[in-house]
Formats: sequence, structure tokens, C-alpha cells
Amino acid sequence: MSYTAPIKDMLFSLEEIAGFDAISALPGCEELSADLAGSILSEAGKFSASVLAPLNRVGDTQGVRYDDGNVTMPDGFVAAYQQLCAAGWNSLVPPAEYGGMNLPYVLATPVREMLKSANHGFCGSYGLTGGAVEALLAHGSDELKQVFLPRMVSGEWSGTMNLTESQAGSDLSAIRTRAEVQGDGTYRLFGQKIFITFGEHDLTENIIHLVLARLPDAPPGVRGISLFLVPKFLVNFADGTLGERNDVRCISIEHKMGIRSSPTCTMAYGEQDGAVGYLIGEPNQGLSYMFTMMNEARLAVGGEGIALAERAYQQAVGYARERVQGRDALTGALNVPIIHHPDVRRMLLTMRARVETARALSLMVAGMIDQAHRNPDADVRKSQLALVELLTPVVKACSTEMAIDVTSLNIQIHGGMGFIEETGAAQHYRDARITAIYEGTTGIQANDLIGRKVLREQGSTMHLLIGRMNRTAADLQQAGSPDLNAIGKRLEQAIGQLRAATEWVLATGTASMNLVLAGAVPFLHLTGTVCFGWLAGLAALAATRRLGEAGADRDFLDAKILTAQFYCAHELPHAESYARTVMAGDQSAMTMREAQF
Repeated sequence: MSYTAPIKDMLFSLEEIAGFDAISALPGCEELSADLAGSILSEAGKFSASVLAPLNRVGDTQGVRYDDGNVTMPDGFVAAYQQLCAAGWNSLVPPAEYGGMNLPYVLATPVREMLKSANHGFCGSYGLTGGAVEALLAHGSDELKQVFLPRMVSGEWSGTMNLTESQAGSDLSAIRTRAEVQGDGTYRLFGQKIFITFGEHDLTENIIHLVLARLPDAPPGVRGISLFLVPKFLVNFADGTLGERNDVRCISIEHKMGIRSSPTCTMAYGEQDGAVGYLIGEPNQGLSYMFTMMNEARLAVGGEGIALAERAYQQAVGYARERVQGRDALTGALNVPIIHHPDVRRMLLTMRARVETARALSLMVAGMIDQAHRNPDADVRKSQLALVELLTPVVKACSTEMAIDVTSLNIQIHGGMGFIEETGAAQHYRDARITAIYEGTTGIQANDLIGRKVLREQGSTMHLLIGRMNRTAADLQQAGSPDLNAIGKRLEQAIGQLRAATEWVLATGTASMNLVLAGAVPFLHLTGTVCFGWLAGLAALAATRRLGEAGADRDFLDAKILTAQFYCAHELPHAESYARTVMAGDQSAMTMREAQF
């Protein structure tokens, strides 16, 4: 199945939602322009469509192959990876001193979406490497940076994130991997990690593992976790050449329902003398360091959800235009393409509206990250970082849950053919299903939103966000258009429901945390639904303004307005049911005895 990058929508959201003009004025971004952004996205779209998309089906049908600790990627993947690195698509964000392009995060985000839409399973390695690079940049010693970063940025070496253990799962306080101090400044690691994406493969000559482990004198729980860099092959620090194989090995790979071209490994550290590792930062601070990589990964996984949903939407539209069946309800004509049928149109617009609003939120948060990192005003950096932290679980969870729904709708539109593997519709659904699980399940994201964000800061950043939303609702109602006025009124009502639910959480959380957490996922969905509606309203305002400009792309802009109308009429009303669920304070989930389940 072919793929066409949605460049028009990406550029629209960059300019109208993410604040590209303001970002291009930040220090280090002065050479950016709308034309340059368009050129970069255009080239990334061509690469994704011509190189990666044709390998998507190959990766799903062949999968990865395991043989005595070695993992071989599907046919064509190694060559495609080399092309990716040669073109520089893996090194957009890192600083120039290590070989990167130092581009803003807001421009790298749509590029990554294209690559993942074209071939989700392929992209795990370079995505994780980017997160490992960020963690090293933030917390690594100068020596580690100089030795490892240039080759990781170039793509010669890849990176991983090693957190999970079989007895611990998402509870990192229970990890047992240990690190023993050596006399030469190194450590020896012993233990096993599970579910390690791209823990072993043949794309790169070395793999740099970032591993959570405990020192002998570490305090219990999460306060006693340290972060170590453990290379697959030992590295000669003097010249960067590779030495002998380290004592780290992939002992098995998982057989999964989706992303079959992405190896998910069980890694054994220290089967013999111990895996040589290097401490990153200070002892017992590993979890806070890993959150640099984890937050990057959570936003990236949200982007994976958007990417897969976009691919499924494109496939559904193509099939609906070609599949002839039934009678046109308006004209009575027989044997019409199914895109004429109202319910098919409802499903297609549901898919489109959810994808476009999720993309807009992802790009808005990416722009906030650039402001938080580059803006010279400390107060601006602080407020933007607070918004990023608030919205990261929303981007991750709501975009991935959206992807599951949208890829399922693609199967529904295909009917029986969607249940047949040869159409490719099932692969998108299978690939999407993991995104709501890894890097923290939807429940973990919801608990994070309520506990670490809303309650910990007494709702201050949420109230800031709600204030921004209210200004948009007012602008819509004052725009002088009946259509925009209707969008504004619906948005104002939904914002009120989010505000009421937030106040209920703040009032109830200290006394009845279990009660609040039982409704955490509905609160998360409420937040995401209202955020998406807000951005649909912003898009409608911008599209209406652009329609008055010379040379306006009327078809595209009219479609943006109609998509916003659809979202606010069909999707935004769900906010009320989410809010009622949250504020009902229902005790049943917590009072039912274990034996009654």
C-alpha cells in the first residue's frame, strides 16, 4: 500500500498551531524559514514513500530472525537504514558539535511522523538512539559525550533504553540488576532486562545500552537506582575504535502480534565476568536521568500513534473510493463507491478529525519544547516546560488510544476484506496496539497527569491551559461566522466540564486518592478530548482567515473548517460523559472484593 505524506496539514499546523514564526526567531533558529521547512518535509516525504513504505509489508511478513544471540533484520532494512543515515534523517536535532543539525524539535516531529507512517517497525532503532543521545547530552560526562555521541548521532552506533525486568514490570523500584564497582572507574553489571526494543540487530556495528541498575550500597526503592552506559562492544576511549565483545547478550526475542520487524529482546548482563559499564551522572540518580529519555520516548510513541492512524486513514479513503457497493441514499443510484454512504463518511471524518487534532497537539507541544530550551526569557522557559510536562501524558496516551480506534475503523470500512491479512489493514491495527502499552500504559499516563501534574502543583498549569482555551472559545464566538460561533459555544461548554472535573480532582485527591485514580483514565480522555477540540477551533479560525488571502487553497481550507465542525459536533460532546464519570466518585471499583471479580 502506498503512502503520501500529509505535508499540507503538517505545514498548516506548524505555522498556525505550533508557532513556527516565533520559533524561527529563537537563538540558533535564525536561518529557518517556511520555505526551508517545506523543503525538508518534502524530501522526508519522498524518502518515506520511496524507501521505507515498500518495506513495511516485507517487515511484517518476514519479521526478525534470531540465531544464538544474533538478530537479523528483514530484507532491505540494513540498506534502508544506511540511506536514512546518509540523508541525515536520524540526526536532525542534536547539536552541531557532535554532528547533528541542531534543528528545532518542532521541525523534527513531522519528519519522524512520516518515517513512522511509512514503516513503524523500522523506526524503533533510530528513535531510541535519539532518546539515548538526549540523555547523554543532559547527564553524561564530557568524556562519555566525546567518545559516544558523534557515532550515535551519525547512526554508526545505535542506542537502547533498558528498564524493565520480569519481576518488576512498570514498578522500577523492584529492579534487581546490580552494578559492582571496579578499581578503574568502570562497573560490572549483572542481571536481565526484558522487552528491550532493538536490544540486538544488524543495522549498526555497535549498540549502546543505557541500563538502570543498583549499586551495592544503594538505598531501597527508586531512590537507589543508577544509570549506566553499557556498549555491546567495548570502545577504546583514545580513538573510538571497537574492542572485544562485552558481556551482554540477547538471549531471546519475543513473538509479537505486531511490529514484527522491531526486535523485542531479553538481554542478559554478566553471564560470565560482568558487563563493563560506565556510570552516567551521579550515583542513585538514574531514574531522574532516565526520565529525560523516557519523556522523549513518550512523546515519540504518541507520534507513532498519529503516524499509524494517518496511514490507516489514507488506506481507508482509498478503499472507500474504489469499493463499489449499495445504493446512494440521496440519489438512489445503484452500485456506488461506498464513500457515498453516510456512515462510511462518518467513520472517515472521525478518523480524519482525530488524526489532525492529535497531530496539532503533538506539534504544539514540540513547539513548547523548543521555547522551553531556547527562549532567552527564563519565565517563558519555565511556563513552557510546565505545559510540556502537563501535556506529555496527554499526547502519549490520547494519541495512541486514538490510533487503536482509527486503525480499527479502517478495518471496519474494509468490511470482511479488512480482516484479511493481504489487504494490510490488519497490520496497522496490530502495530498500533502496542503503542498504548509501552513507555507507560494509558493508566500510568493518567496517574501521572493527575498525581505528578494536576495535584502536585494544585492545578496551576491546568488552569493556565484552560485560560488559553477560553480565549480561543471567545475568539470563535466573536468571529462573526455562524459556523465558528457554533464551534466556540461547544468548545466553551467542554472547557467548563474540564474545569469542573479539575476542581473535583483537586478537592477530592488529598482525602480519597483511590477514588480519584479510579477515574484517572476518564480524566485523561476528558483532557485530550477538550485539547483536541481547542485545536480544531484554532484551526478553523486560521483557515477562515486564510480564505481571505490571495491565492488561498480553498479546498484545503474549507476541509479544515468542515473537519473542525465535525469534531466539535461528533467528538467534543464526549467530554460531558467523561466529566460526569470522573465526578461521580463511584466507589464500586474499590469496594468490590477481589474474589468477586
